[in-house]
Amino acid sequence: MKIDTNSYKISSKKTVSLDEFSTKPSIEIPKKELKEAIQTTVESIDELQNILYAENKQALIVVMQGMDAAGKDSAIRAIMTGVNPQGVEVVSFKKPTTTELEHDYLWRHYVHLPEKGKISIFNRSHYENVLVTKVHPEYLLSENLYNVDSVNDITPEFWEKRYEQINTFEKTLSENGFTIIKFMLHVSKEEQKSRFLERIENKEKNWKFSAQDVKERQFWDSYKRCYEELLSKTSTENSPWFVIPCDDKKFAQLTMATLIKETLEQMNPQFPNVDEKEEAALQVALQELQNEK
Repeated sequence: MKIDTNSYKISSKKTVSLDEFSTKPSIEIPKKELKEAIQTTVESIDELQNILYAENKQALIVVMQGMDAAGKDSAIRAIMTGVNPQGVEVVSFKKPTTTELEHDYLWRHYVHLPEKGKISIFNRSHYENVLVTKVHPEYLLSENLYNVDSVNDITPEFWEKRYEQINTFEKTLSENGFTIIKFMLHVSKEEQKSRFLERIENKEKNWKFSAQDVKERQFWDSYKRCYEELLSKTSTENSPWFVIPCDDKKFAQLTMATLIKETLEQMNPQFPNVDEKEEAALQVALQELQNEK
């Protein structure tokens, strides 16, 4: 069983149409095999993360973006359960706080960058600033931007500048030892409806649903166009986007887990070498422990 993860990758400078990407699994895999494959892949991620932590020179950022109910939370739980928690941080970027709005829009993302040796999962991310704010440009007025006094000041050039700033942000991180991999969780409108209905009908899932979710669903086509544009403009060699089919959650989880494992393998972390002085000290310690009575 081999998932061709490269088929989900967005080439840099490619004009993207999400209609060209299926929300269904590319291959049929029995549920039992999917669960076993996810577990095996997570074990590999845990081993690689342990080396990354010991090396303490690189870090990995996993960006997860998608429509509501695309499966971000369940994917994080499935992939990161079993990975040493001291080396992983999950950050959920919700509506900016008053403090965050007093800084530039990238500030809160800088604050939550992983330490060297760690993995950070961004549940939503800096891309909210070219998604939600593009669908609802009035939200930008709360950012107190020096050159924006009304929505009429928000021009196509404004968004082009934001894409450029985000690319620069990610390039700077990449050049300083941060590897970035970005997942667009691609779910169909029909599947989203099914998951919304389940959240309403299942009392244990009521907490996951908000009436606002249905209101945002009315902007489906607008969000789709925004995703297509950001995928086209911000998938780069150093920070690629992958469009993950998410109508089947388990297949999506295996695909993302596989990509995380492959990315860590490409990062090729190494256990630190012990120099001659440290090696001599280890031998002394070994001798002392062996001589204990």
